[in-house]
Amino acid sequence: MITEDVYQNYLALLLNGNRRACSRMVQQLLDRDIDIQTLYADLFQKSLYEVGLLWEFNRISVAKEHLVTAITEGLLNLVYPRLFEKAGSCSRNGGKVITSCAANEFHQIGGKMVADIFELNGWDSQFLGANTPVDHMLAHIQDENPDLVSLSVSVYCNMPALKDGVEAIRGNFHHLDILVGGQAFNWGGAEIIKNYPGTTYVPSLDQLTSMIAA
Repeated sequence: MITEDVYQNYLALLLNGNRRACSRMVQQLLDRDIDIQTLYADLFQKSLYEVGLLWEFNRISVAKEHLVTAITEGLLNLVYPRLFEKAGSCSRNGGKVITSCAANEFHQIGGKMVADIFELNGWDSQFLGANTPVDHMLAHIQDENPDLVSLSVSVYCNMPALKDGVEAIRGNFHHLDILVGGQAFNWGGAEIIKNYPGTTYVPSLDQLTSMIAA
């Protein structure tokens, strides 16, 4: 569990660009054996969404938002030894999932965390990274034959690129289920999926975990 005091302290350190103090806080939580899904949802995702809102309303600069993103991405490296230890001990009872950011989307932390959540829950999980061209994503799907594809979009102006990606996957792989999500949906766009059967909007990491476990 992450208390509100812990969260607010972490957020203040993050906004001040204090990478070392943020690292110490995360390491302390890991040493207490915090659930990784809780760490991702209640610290990393929550703080990134709050910082994103500050940026959207011009309360912080693009440089500050990039700094926060870079610090958070570095903090994920602290988690990976524990994550792979836990993922290695769980049974591989899931399928194969490919996660990608939409074309032109350079914010990749959300997609990384989605891929990690799948890994923790017994899936063979591949993450393609930021700004993956649609044709290259389609070729990789063809090669890997996954059971599921998830697409992430963080900036609302990239919603048309997400729509293009969903359209391309649905047009080439009619059977394939698609998940979409990311901070951009806080500003709208969920109605896009109504036109594409087999496509599901997942609004949070907690709901993703519940969906996988169901």
